[in-house]
Amino acid sequence: MTSFGRRTRVGPFLWRSFHAQPGQARRFVLWSLVEAAPAFVIGLAIARAVDAFTAQRAVAGLSWTLLLGVSWVFAAVGARQVVVTLATIVEPVREGLLTATVRGALESGKDDPAAVTRANLQVEVARDAFTGVIGSVKAFVFALLGVVAGVAALMPELLLLVLPPLLLGLGAFLFSLPELARRQHGYLLADEATAESLVRVTAALGDVAASGEEEHAARYAGARFDGQRRAARRLAGVTTLRTVVLGAGAWAPILLVLAYGPRLGATPGVVLGTLAYVMQSLTPALFNLASGLGESGVRLWVTLTRLRAALPPPAQETRRAEGVHTELKGVTFAYGPQALPVVDHLDLVIAEGEHLAVVGPSGIGKSTLAALIAGMVAPGQGRVIVGGVPAARVDRGQRALIPQEAYVFRGTVAENLGDHEPRRMREALDALGAGHIRLQSAATELGPSDRQLVALARAYLADAPLVILDEATSCLDPAAEALVEQAFAARGGTLIVVAHRVSSALRARNVLVMDGTRVVTGTHQELLAASPLYADLAGHWDPRLRQVS
Repeated sequence: MTSFGRRTRVGPFLWRSFHAQPGQARRFVLWSLVEAAPAFVIGLAIARAVDAFTAQRAVAGLSWTLLLGVSWVFAAVGARQVVVTLATIVEPVREGLLTATVRGALESGKDDPAAVTRANLQVEVARDAFTGVIGSVKAFVFALLGVVAGVAALMPELLLLVLPPLLLGLGAFLFSLPELARRQHGYLLADEATAESLVRVTAALGDVAASGEEEHAARYAGARFDGQRRAARRLAGVTTLRTVVLGAGAWAPILLVLAYGPRLGATPGVVLGTLAYVMQSLTPALFNLASGLGESGVRLWVTLTRLRAALPPPAQETRRAEGVHTELKGVTFAYGPQALPVVDHLDLVIAEGEHLAVVGPSGIGKSTLAALIAGMVAPGQGRVIVGGVPAARVDRGQRALIPQEAYVFRGTVAENLGDHEPRRMREALDALGAGHIRLQSAATELGPSDRQLVALARAYLADAPLVILDEATSCLDPAAEALVEQAFAARGGTLIVVAHRVSSALRARNVLVMDGTRVVTGTHQELLAASPLYADLAGHWDPRLRQVS
């Protein structure tokens, strides 16, 4: 899967995307050759058939006609395989684009709930446009190869009448593409500005009428309409020139063959065969190329450029932490500039290999603390250091945050657990008390508790030295929860448990109590005396049920 980001150039990205799977690319080329069989056969068959029928050799004429029919059968088989193979090339590109753009939308920090939806729509446009570009380029290249081979087989001298005007027209068209792309981009921006002005004016109609600013509103919207009209005219000018150039390149070979072919000694069959090559294969492929590059290609370039611009600046390279000694120094975090801090000037040290339980009332900031340690959010003030590295820059393979909402992918449990041997997957499930879950079960059809166990097993297998369970066992019964926590503790590394049962605190080596912005740490026995809140929580714990009542 190819990567895509702000530093990625569109052209090289598309080239790498096509070659990302060399085997599929080779199959695509081979099946395209089969699909292009009529492009080579059509002129040769017509020329030989006409000359045979003219010489009253009916069997030979029918044989060439039959060969043309058979070539279309091959083309039909090849076309089907081309579509199948093209899908295997394009879909990974779509997944890579969607992953990059969704991650960019989520990491941008902007409060824009529609960002992911827009990114998804833009990726779909890019995927469709990429498919169109590959299809049109493929059709032209193989049609050109077929025509050159066919005309050379008929009468090589005729290539001098066919290729020069065609290549001149194609070259002029390709030369105009960058300008066409720029003007298409300008038109899209002008169209968006017009739409935005209409939304703003419509939303403020009451204020406009009340203040008597109708003329100002009309000038504001009218300026955007004028800008869009100018952009449309500039785009139309380039499009018209493109059409004229392509028309000359496509039809000039026909006139030259009709005028000079017989003078070069071409028989009527050879002239008709060459015209068939130009009119039935080359001209449609040329106009299809122009449509593909001029519409799909430009749309693809514009979309990828806008997707790239929408991504946040490239993040600094991640680094491996030296151990997982974790330290928070003066960390403050609030959800918004005017909001009260959830975490306020927190100093905390979590030693490597620690087993820490985090407890406190609902909504007090436990999940926020977990996200800060995992580097998923950045503190407004202070620093979060994991193994000597800022938390946001720690290699993702070194920490695992498992939230309360267990996410599983479509597919089997084994596919959800990643690239591991079945034996290791089975051992992980058994260690977490999930031995009843079959590896071939459909993950999305599991119940809530089993989905949590699958998500936990995925983290267990990842071998991250820092594991944070953010109420990740909320759907499990107390006995199952105890088994999960004991398995992660026995596995080694640092374990932080955001607890929803005080029983988790009894299993931990140390406990952190969040009481407003006040934080207290210690063992269970120490906190019973030092923290009234913890004593109150523990006082509601029923040891028979092993859960908070």
